Amino acid sequence: MSSFRIRCAVSICEVIIIVVEELKHKLGLLKLKKKNIAVLVDGPNILRKEFNINLDELKKKLRKYGKVKVGKVFLDQYAPDKLIEAVTNQGFEPVITSTDVDVAMAAEAMELIYNPHIDVLALMTRDADFQPVLMKAKAHGKEAIVLGVEPGFSTALKNTADEVIIVGTAKE
Repeated sequence: MSSFRIRCAVSICEVIIIVVEELKHKLGLLKLKKKNIAVLVDGPNILRKEFNINLDELKKKLRKYGKVKVGKVFLDQYAPDKLIEAVTNQGFEPVITSTDVDVAMAAEAMELIYNPHIDVLALMTRDADFQPVLMKAKAHGKEAIVLGVEPGFSTALKNTADEVIIVGTAKE
């Protein structure tokens, strides 16, 4: 092979490498960003023996929507120490309140709605009182997910959310 052909082959290879690197760079910029999820759990309403809820299952179901960046379980002041320990061991922050759990959870949800680093608000509850929170989240460009268990899962919540996820099974 002549030196001219070798130089041409090398030049062509260099151009191909540059083009490939540019494509990698551009494709890297086009990769879909994983959405950041904040999940709030209405402990007294959901974490009951008859519902058999597994918080690990909750995290797994949310993975297809993005990454859980904030995970909080709201409990009243009478929550047993073992429940608080279990919540902590599953990677959630327990929030113990001496006031109404729904009010504390709604206030936290409103803070998250205005957090620019959160893309998805996921509420685990059966309580229709949270419908205005879901509506506010959607009005501010957040994706709204509601997770719940039957029986008693609010139809209004299910119809308001962008996504509905049924978790756990009610024991009979």
